Amino acid sequence: MGRESQAAAIDRTSILPLLTAALKEDVGSRDLTSAALIPKGQVAEAEIVVRQEGILAGLQVAEWVFGLTDPKIKFKPMVKDGQKVYPDKAVAFLEGPTRGILAGERVALNFLGHLSGVATLTRAFVEKARGTSAKILDTRKTTPGLRVLEKYAVRMGWGINHRMGLYDGVLIKDNHLRLIAKGLSPKGTVPERSAVEHAVAQVRSTVQKQTPIEVEVSNLQEFRQALSARADLILLDNMKLAEIQEAVRLRNAVGRGAPAPRHFLGSKEGAASVARYRPLLEVSGGVTLENVRPIALTGVDRISVGALTHSAPALNLALEIL
Repeated sequence: MGRESQAAAIDRTSILPLLTAALKEDVGSRDLTSAALIPKGQVAEAEIVVRQEGILAGLQVAEWVFGLTDPKIKFKPMVKDGQKVYPDKAVAFLEGPTRGILAGERVALNFLGHLSGVATLTRAFVEKARGTSAKILDTRKTTPGLRVLEKYAVRMGWGINHRMGLYDGVLIKDNHLRLIAKGLSPKGTVPERSAVEHAVAQVRSTVQKQTPIEVEVSNLQEFRQALSARADLILLDNMKLAEIQEAVRLRNAVGRGAPAPRHFLGSKEGAASVARYRPLLEVSGGVTLENVRPIALTGVDRISVGALTHSAPALNLALEIL
């Protein structure tokens, strides 16, 4: 079984309103050109053809688009999402009412091209990190309304999804820590604990026990505080390579023989941490295809890349009437 077939599918019901809105935006009341030139009831055959090498993602979304323009359109995928494709490869065959095919063409290709672009860029990062312990993750830097689809495309590129939103994961960021620090340090006083330690303790007393707690740090001083607070994950934000290397060294040296703070959601990563406290390290900020491998070679566990979703160029595809 290929890795692409193991990823969770897209929920059609939740996506249909998005596709309907996209068609309304493009088609409006009707396709003026096709209404003038294409006889009503005419049928045609067509193919969606790839113009450049990449990783395909979003075929089912394209099928749903054509199903909305005319349910009589038959859509036959010729490859699977997550599969590598090459120029001039036909990836889908269509047959049905010509007006419906032409009405759905641009919207279907927009989704398919964008999602395939995300999958293609993700796969490039994954390949750069191959042979290391680092996994490539996405972020919340997604196109508004397209997060579910873009994160699906990341999975098709063999990347891993970070939290879907603020509701399904704890990440204590710099702004949280600034606000806490202000409350901990009234004028003329010295706080007993750092903002990092206070934040982790407060969250740990609030969330469910199995919820992993991640803390964002920007320097080694904050990193040591996160270790002292026994955070489950520590995000190294925009830190230099030498600092990342030192953080890995400190993580590997700390707490040998001490119990882990929690089992990390039943994952293999968590199981490996049960014997002793060994928080997962994640790098984020300024990660590119040029520097991702040196970062991965430091021994960090995760590398999150916003560019996967906010800067991926669309894969070039076309619909051709046969």
